[in-house]
Amino acid sequence: MLSFPHLVVLFVVALVIFGPQKLPELARMLGKATAEFRKMTNDFRYALEDEVRELERNTRIREEEAAAAARTGQPVESPPPAAAPPEGSVHRSTVVPEPSPEPAPEPSPEQVAELAQHVDPEHSPSTLEHAVTAPGEKPSDDNSAV
Repeated sequence: MLSFPHLVVLFVVALVIFGPQKLPELARMLGKATAEFRKMTNDFRYALEDEVRELERNTRIREEEAAAAARTGQPVESPPPAAAPPEGSVHRSTVVPEPSPEPAPEPSPEQVAELAQHVDPEHSPSTLEHAVTAPGEKPSDDNSAV
């Protein structure tokens, strides 16, 4: 936090830079921005605390149900449906990660020979490498295609 002498120096510098006419307007804008920031921070904190309380309550309920079921020897029922998620959100369990692409199989010598027959002899050897490289795989010596 700034001490009183630091605040006085800042006030004098602001007075010199902005002038006495603009200083009240700037102070008002700064006060409104600070109030809005505090309001947003409090709203976020309250929403987060509510979510944590709800999760703790659901966990406690499930633990109590599991303990009661263990005492009676009955199977544990599925947990009650959770409250509706916020609009536009996706629950973690519904997000399916995309599978990583499997590496393309290496062409057999017969396939290489067949492709070599179709290649124009005037082309450089690097063209032949491009022809036999598996689709979606970058040739090892090609640095131009990034």
